[in-house]
Amino acid sequence: MTPDTSNQIWIYDTTLRDGAQREGLSLSLEDKLRIAHQLDQLGIPFIEGGWPGANPKDVQFFWKLKEQPLQQAEVVAFCSTRRPGTTAAQDSMLQAILAAGTRWVTIFGKSWDLHVTESLKASLEENLAMIGDTIEYLRSQGRRVIYDAEHWFDGYKHNPEYALQTLKSAIAAGAEWIVLCDTNGGTLPHEISQIVRDVVKAIAPEESSPSKIQNPKSKIQLGVHTHNDSDTAVANAIAAVMEGVRMVQGTMNGYGERCGNANLCSLIPNLQLKLGYSCIKDEQLKQLTQASRFISEIANLAPDEHAPFVGLSAFAHKGGIHVSAVERNPLTYEHLEPETVGNRRRIVVSDQSGLSNVLAKARSFGIDLDKQNPACRHILQRLKELENEGYQFEAAEGSFDLLMREALGQREKFFELKGFRLHCDIAPCDGESNCLPYALATIKVSVNGKDILEAAEGNGPVAALDAALRKALVNFYPIIGQFYLTDYKVRILNSNTGTSAKTRVLVESSNGHQRWTTVGVSTNILEASYQAVVEGLEYGLLLHSSAKVALANS
Repeated sequence: MTPDTSNQIWIYDTTLRDGAQREGLSLSLEDKLRIAHQLDQLGIPFIEGGWPGANPKDVQFFWKLKEQPLQQAEVVAFCSTRRPGTTAAQDSMLQAILAAGTRWVTIFGKSWDLHVTESLKASLEENLAMIGDTIEYLRSQGRRVIYDAEHWFDGYKHNPEYALQTLKSAIAAGAEWIVLCDTNGGTLPHEISQIVRDVVKAIAPEESSPSKIQNPKSKIQLGVHTHNDSDTAVANAIAAVMEGVRMVQGTMNGYGERCGNANLCSLIPNLQLKLGYSCIKDEQLKQLTQASRFISEIANLAPDEHAPFVGLSAFAHKGGIHVSAVERNPLTYEHLEPETVGNRRRIVVSDQSGLSNVLAKARSFGIDLDKQNPACRHILQRLKELENEGYQFEAAEGSFDLLMREALGQREKFFELKGFRLHCDIAPCDGESNCLPYALATIKVSVNGKDILEAAEGNGPVAALDAALRKALVNFYPIIGQFYLTDYKVRILNSNTGTSAKTRVLVESSNGHQRWTTVGVSTNILEASYQAVVEGLEYGLLLHSSAKVALANS
């Protein structure tokens, strides 16, 4: 019995090519390989690897994948149609595409007559020939072709008859997928719906199925590629799917040029959980949050904490009434179960918190408190006092966990600070290349009653303090060697007091598997930084100690 696949959506990821065009994002060859394997594990069926021949890195990427093959995804090479005034067989650009050795190739061509005459400086007839000749040549070389109709929606609005001719040229030449691109990102959902309906009537594609995606002789199928310049990329892609499109192109975390591309981290759960389409397996969908954060880490971009579905705050509850309701029934303030996308519910604590927040937050840390426990009121009071001083525990859950354990008399003392001293030397630059600031930190700590005095250098006082502290502790706690800082934020709380202003420092740390944030506040930025760094190390040791206990009891 053939399974019903009428609801199958083929996800096409272009993070490695279109996403990498984001300003400030640069991926090494190793970065691209790691992201490709992560996407493969997530169950993405098509992964666009880049434009072979455009740069040496993309050439190497396709060859490296032969040594480290993907398990299930089709890796796709990307290229434009041949150049004007030549043939596809003579175009060296297409030879590089063939040399990449991929089974699938995505070719983009011009749909908008303005681009043909102004950008290509070619005739409208020549553009149609370029599309057909390129696809026919690639098919003759055994490649299967996805055709990206660049600037499709703008082109259709300005000259619908010619725009449709470009699609028909691609279809006649043997393209299996026709992808309608909103390249400028200026089209709105209602326009997407109407234009896709027009295309369906004009070329009458059939819906996709596994047999067709494996059969080169299958009839044409439609895809969509949307950009986010009007902040409607996800909505536009969904509108297209509702009209019969069966391939959706996008990027992880919405990375892309200008305002980005359609965000697959929103599209996949919306399509699968809200609309009943099948994109990836349910167990793979539970990896979505982890994949999003992994890719942001590789891209060296801070994760969007407020991103739908996968953001740290996507299922965070702060208001006391909200927390009480969610504790009784999560449906009251959550549109789906966070676990379905690999996220988790978070109870945020702040000066707006009530006892319900404190109790719920304690439970999330494995601490079961009762309302009658005097420690609850003490924690709540202490929380509000500290936040009044400038502390922020919403984003510093590590520090709040330590605060709770302190109130309960359960805070383990891994070490005790005895004092530290800093020396900074910022010499004027004399034109030589080596004129960086220099700092020396001397620190004294006590571990198990033993005093340790250590010194370390750094390119700044915080770096020197961190290095000296780690140097003093690593012999007692070797696991510290696996801890590293992933983010450091400074906020001036009362700027009207000038250089005497109170400073809040947030430090995010990681052990490679978990991330935690700690906070420090002081009128001395070094003191605030030291508080946050010390608690970051302390909390990392606490997590490691708890993990060892859990393992021993399992």
